[in-house]
Amino acid sequence: MDYRLVPARFSALPGWDEDDPTPLLAAMSRCRDHIRTVKPYKTGSLGITAGELLALLDAAAAQRPEGAAAVRAFFEAQCVPFLIEKADRSAGFVTAFYEPEVAVKAEPDADYCYPFYRRPADLIDIDDSNRPAGLPAGYAFGLQKDGVIVEHPDRGEVERGYLNGRGLEIAYARSKVDVFFAHVQGAARLVYPDRSMKRITYAGKTGHPFSPIGKLLIDRGEIDAETVSMASIRDWLARHEAAVDDVLWHNRSFIFFKEAPVADSALGPIAAAKVPLVPGRSLAVDRMIHTFGLPFFIASDSLTHMDGGKPFGRLMLALDTGTAIVGPARGDIFTGSGDAAGALAGHVRNAATFHILVPRAAAERYLHAKG
Repeated sequence: MDYRLVPARFSALPGWDEDDPTPLLAAMSRCRDHIRTVKPYKTGSLGITAGELLALLDAAAAQRPEGAAAVRAFFEAQCVPFLIEKADRSAGFVTAFYEPEVAVKAEPDADYCYPFYRRPADLIDIDDSNRPAGLPAGYAFGLQKDGVIVEHPDRGEVERGYLNGRGLEIAYARSKVDVFFAHVQGAARLVYPDRSMKRITYAGKTGHPFSPIGKLLIDRGEIDAETVSMASIRDWLARHEAAVDDVLWHNRSFIFFKEAPVADSALGPIAAAKVPLVPGRSLAVDRMIHTFGLPFFIASDSLTHMDGGKPFGRLMLALDTGTAIVGPARGDIFTGSGDAAGALAGHVRNAATFHILVPRAAAERYLHAKG
């Protein structure tokens, strides 16, 4: 492994004594319900199973919160914190994501003409059992055409009309850039003229690798690497309308969505762990390493705008994943929904320390195995 787990004390977690992890209890209860009634989460390479996690989730479901100190005491009794230490001793890294709110109409007009699409019926999931020769291993989706699987048309081809006439449009936005950033986030709340609201969430993609347009603009000398953010990218696109297609089509990946109600406006969309995201408390992790439902304490001295100027130190729950989230100490923080959440998310690119809170039985097994 290119990392190791180093046992730690809760007193060593920067900001632990000031954190209030109460919002995690309800989310952990929802994870427990999913594991027990639907199916267990896949075990990551770290080896913590859903079965080992269940004892912690069962205990969380039985809690009746009586203040931040009591909730911290619950985690201290149930878990052992481990620092995730990378082999090269470099720091971990966090970014952030959010759920945009996009003004839409159900039917197109002169202004609202950029669609969100449902998943096409001929989009096929690909794995090693059906991957055609020549299609790169990174492609998890392809196009079923004339009995064979081929590469699906990319973002540029779709936006030039490849899907026209198939009735896949969910709704229409008035900004191609708004649609693009909803693709990047993988979800959105759609706000209709009567103020009614629907949620769209990820249902698949064309399969092409994600290519960040921020890096493209940095490489072209258009944006400073030290100050790049979602806001600076949007500003550049607004000032260079003639170049928008060229830049957006650089990211060949194109996302398809499914519709869902906004059952609880305080919660985010249902993510990879099949439970709603909790604003400020949900973390996307590398699912090949980590098991969904595990708590992580994330600390960053440089990340200060999330907590009123104080260094960031917060217990979070692993509830999502993403193609850019690779490695044991790499995370993506869900900041919430709407413009304010987007303003928070757009400026998060920070070094951070990652402590994983391992259920005691799994921690004892791990420590015994290490001798």
